[in-house]
Amino acid sequence: MNTSTSSSAPQGALPRIAVLATGGTIAGSAADVTNTAGYQAGVVGVDQLLAAVPALSTIAQIHAEQVASIDSKDMALALWTTLAQRVNALLSTDDIDGVVITHGTDTLEETAWLLHLTVKSAKPVVLTAAMRPASALSADGPLNLVNAVTVAASPAAHGQGVLVAFNNRIHSARDVVKTSTFAVDAFQSPEVGALGWVQDGRVEFQRSVVRPHTAATEFVIGATWPDVEIVASYAGASRVAVDALVAAGVRGIVVAGTGNGSIHASMQQALADAVSQGVAVVRSSRVGSGHVMRNGAAPDDAFGFVTANSLNPYKARVLLMLALAAGGTGSVALQRAFDTY
Repeated sequence: MNTSTSSSAPQGALPRIAVLATGGTIAGSAADVTNTAGYQAGVVGVDQLLAAVPALSTIAQIHAEQVASIDSKDMALALWTTLAQRVNALLSTDDIDGVVITHGTDTLEETAWLLHLTVKSAKPVVLTAAMRPASALSADGPLNLVNAVTVAASPAAHGQGVLVAFNNRIHSARDVVKTSTFAVDAFQSPEVGALGWVQDGRVEFQRSVVRPHTAATEFVIGATWPDVEIVASYAGASRVAVDALVAAGVRGIVVAGTGNGSIHASMQQALADAVSQGVAVVRSSRVGSGHVMRNGAAPDDAFGFVTANSLNPYKARVLLMLALAAGGTGSVALQRAFDTY
C-alpha cells in the first residue's frame, strides 16, 4: 500500500482527510480525449489524481494511500476486508478527521453499503467516482473529488454514516444506486432522494439518516465471508441454478424477483427446498425501486423466506453475508436485521 502526504503552508486548522484510492474510471486513461468507453481503468495513481486538483490543499490536509488499482467490476471480498480494516484503523486515530475513497462506479454502491454497516466511527467516510476517465474531455472526476473532500471535511457530515458525493449531490450509502451506464448524474437515491448537496465549497444536508449504521451496528469485518449468491426470477425460470448453488454449499441465496419480489413457481419450490437444508433465502426485487415486504403465510412464513425491504439484490447480499457472519440463523433473526438496517 503506497502512502503520501500533500500539504501547503499555512495549513492552520484545516481538517485532516485521508484519500484512499482503489482505481476505477476516475483513475482511468485513454489515448483519445473523446473516448469515454474504451479506456483502461485504475491506471492513474492517487498522487496524480490529487495533483490535478490543487484546490484540495485549501480544503484539507491530505494523506493519500493507494489501496488498489482495479476496475471495480473486479471488486473482491478480500479487498473489501482490507479497505474496511484500513478505514477503521485511520479513523481510530486523532490524526485523521475523515476519509474519502475513490472507487469505480460499477460496484461503488455495494462497497459504500458494506462500509456503512462496518465502519466504527462517526467521522465522515465519503466515496466518489467518475463516469468519464481522467483523460477525457470534461472529465467529471476532479470536481467529484473536490466535493467529496469538502463533504468529508464538513462538521455536518459527522454521524451521517457512509456517504456518496457525486455530481454535486450527497447520498446515503443505503439508498444510492447507479442508474445510468453513461450519464454524469449516474447515481440516484430512487426511493427517498439525496441527503443533500455540495457546491462551490458549501455543504447542505436536507435530511438525516434514520436507520442504524456504523458504530450502531453489530457487524464487524472478519477473516472469512459466508458464501452468498444471487439468482434472478424471470419468465420460464427453472430450479437449476438454485439446486447447483445448494449443492455447492452456499449459506445464502438472494433472489432478484419480479415485482414485489415474486418468484417463478419452479424456482420458488427449489428455494423452499434450500431453506429446508439450512440455506437462508432473501426475496429482493429486480425492479429498481420500491420495497419488498413480507407476504404473510405464503411464501414467506410457509417457506421461511426473508424479505429485503428496499434493498436491491446486491445490497441485500452484503447485509445477508454480514448477518450470517455475525451468527444470525433462522428467518426470524435475519428478518430482524433487514427490518432494522
